[in-house]
Amino acid sequence: MKDPDQKPFVISFWHTTKNALNGIALAAESERSFRIHALAMVVVTVLGWYLELAMLEWALLFLTYAVMMGLELVNSAIESFADFLHPEEHPAIKRVKDIAAGAVQVAAIFSIAIAIVLFGPKIAALF
Repeated sequence: MKDPDQKPFVISFWHTTKNALNGIALAAESERSFRIHALAMVVVTVLGWYLELAMLEWALLFLTYAVMMGLELVNSAIESFADFLHPEEHPAIKRVKDIAAGAVQVAAIFSIAIAIVLFGPKIAALF
């Protein structure tokens, strides 16, 4: 039996997408690190275009972007929620925030490693 309150797929998908885009916009306006990573993404994309990356290299780069930006969003959500639950400093809240920030840092380190693997030989070949 169909739920009478269930919205059609297209409407439901539109609302979900609108909420997600709102979340991205909120992170872009309030989170400095999100903006820095977004700028890095643009610079790396231009460099990839200039160096004529292969299709598989682009796929790896886009996957790296998704992981990096996705973790930035999750970290921002965790920090916002933790601040809402407990606005004062607390060791448990600090632990949660530090671990979430650590996840972003791990992704950033490996993103740099991927960039070195993808771009290093191509840049070296220019000289």
